[in-house]
Amino acid sequence: MTDLGRDFRAMFPGDTVTVVVSDRATAVASGTTNSSRSSSLTAGVQAALGPVKATGPLGQLAGAKSDSSLKGTGSTTRSMQLSTTVTSIVERVLPNGNLLLRGSKSIAVNSERQVVEIRGVVRPEDLQAGNTIASDRVAMLDVKVNGKGVVGDSIRRPFILYRILMGLLPF
Repeated sequence: MTDLGRDFRAMFPGDTVTVVVSDRATAVASGTTNSSRSSSLTAGVQAALGPVKATGPLGQLAGAKSDSSLKGTGSTTRSMQLSTTVTSIVERVLPNGNLLLRGSKSIAVNSERQVVEIRGVVRPEDLQAGNTIASDRVAMLDVKVNGKGVVGDSIRRPFILYRILMGLLPF
């Protein structure tokens, strides 16, 4: 009978809270670079023991010129969308009553394993029925998604020796 008046919202260490992660991020960056540099040098011997012919051995001492320029443009676009739910555990109740959550979820499909880890702080008042909360209501939310498997191995950056050899070898 004592549970009739109890609030079933998570409020103690060990209670569970389901975080509904639904985030979308897009970033676009572009830039243009233009630079140029010009320098010249002129040196020569006008008359040392008589007039110097342009075709003589000292004729090569006159004049030097250098020009360089750089023009470049670049752009990058990045887009990310993540939708999942992770049931986490109240790790600690902070002095102001907020709850520190930590949780993880591991999924294996077709030789691929993905691990989603979350951590954040929520106010007990923001918890909805069934102890669920949207990810945009979680303070200091830290979401990590790590994958291992065939696809992850194919897009992983190769080790340093392989990158050096690919830079040196022409084939």
